[in-house]
Amino acid sequence: MSLQVYNMLTRRKVRFIPLQEGQVNMYVCGPTVYDHAHIGHAKLYVSMDVIVRYLRFKGLRVRYVQNITDVGHLLDTGEDRILKGAARERSEPMQVVERYMRSYFEDMDALGVTRPDISPRASAHIPEQIEIAQALIELGYAYEVNGSVYFDVTKWPGYGKLSGRRVEELEEGARVAVREEKRHPADFALWKIAEPEHILRWNSPWGAGFPGWHVECTAMATKYLGPTFDIHGGGLENIFPHNECEIAQSEAWTGKPFARYWLLTGSLTIDGVKMSKSLGNFVTLKDALQKHRAEAIRFFILSGHYRNPVDYGADALTAAEAGLQRLLGPVALVRERARTASVGEADAGVLAMLDNQRERFTDAMDDDFNAPAALAVLFDLTTEVNKLLNSGATLSRGTLEAIDGTYQSLGGRVLGVVPDQFQQEANLELVDGLVKMLIQLRAEARLAKDYARADEIRDRLAALGAVLEDRPDGTTWRL
Repeated sequence: MSLQVYNMLTRRKVRFIPLQEGQVNMYVCGPTVYDHAHIGHAKLYVSMDVIVRYLRFKGLRVRYVQNITDVGHLLDTGEDRILKGAARERSEPMQVVERYMRSYFEDMDALGVTRPDISPRASAHIPEQIEIAQALIELGYAYEVNGSVYFDVTKWPGYGKLSGRRVEELEEGARVAVREEKRHPADFALWKIAEPEHILRWNSPWGAGFPGWHVECTAMATKYLGPTFDIHGGGLENIFPHNECEIAQSEAWTGKPFARYWLLTGSLTIDGVKMSKSLGNFVTLKDALQKHRAEAIRFFILSGHYRNPVDYGADALTAAEAGLQRLLGPVALVRERARTASVGEADAGVLAMLDNQRERFTDAMDDDFNAPAALAVLFDLTTEVNKLLNSGATLSRGTLEAIDGTYQSLGGRVLGVVPDQFQQEANLELVDGLVKMLIQLRAEARLAKDYARADEIRDRLAALGAVLEDRPDGTTWRL
């Protein structure tokens, strides 16, 4: 099966064919670094991370560019987000940028998110953005007024092709700050004049100012990936106006198609409500990582398709922790047994089973990076592995290493939920001994007809992830 992706540009699932054979060029809108990253950032960047991982797993070379916005991203009030952060902390704007950019990468590293190949900063590409604005004026797609430069949406017939919005339907004040100087309410800024109190400012042909948010992505994407590239990733919440404006200005400027495939993620809510500091339901990644292991957060995100919305809450993370433990328990036991297993070749029947599961996994991921279906395959694999571990058969080291290798390849290399090493691996022998001691205590309680005590031991072990199985020849346990 060839890789199929849902292209938001065409609203249908299509076969993915890179512009250049064997090479994928991918751009993802990065964070605006004026505060700590939150759980919504995890939803977007873990999803994009798995896409990059899988493309590389399939043998494709990927150039992954994810920008850092450190100027120009305005609030609805017209206030620059970076300046707002600087005022809040009484710091220099670039001091705020450095602090939260480092914080962002710390959080992404903790989540196992692969670092982009290039992380360009908007403030380092001011000349390119001025050049684009100048070119668009010369081409008749933009105009200057009072030191600001605006893109004229009425001059670009393709405006709205990604979001489905028509220029004539856009009303004044809809998601964009309206200025009387603009010819049309939907016209967007390529360059903004800097008011006297605006600290972030650069010289331009139109006077001191700063770039618009949308033109930043055009400048950085085309600089490192060319005028036309394969994948543009991001969140659905930015489809309008941000992504729409990117397309219009880029294609008007270069005369060529911009991104060929648009892969956009669904939003994240908290207990069914949009995340907001004013509502008190804002969860930073640092707080989330204090409460949950990184693999569990990734597992939670990947339990839903990347295009679908997801709701973050205590119950959802508890379920994710439990699901992850069901998956990782057998992996830990396989690794422990492999240490002491006799040397031998991998069993042919086991290898055939592993090949079948690997094929099912790739079929799932080839279907628009369907991570929930891929996780389901890993659970099917876990069922087969548990049967092997509990069968009483002697498994060779080759067999156990082949099983572990499959988990590492699919669950680790692609999905990032199976760690290379468990912190508790060295204590598995102790854990096994303690569980067996409790099994013995349970057996003694049953002999004494203290069934309530026996059931309590079983239930408390189950709550910890250890499942007891009563058999004619005795009781065994598994994670």
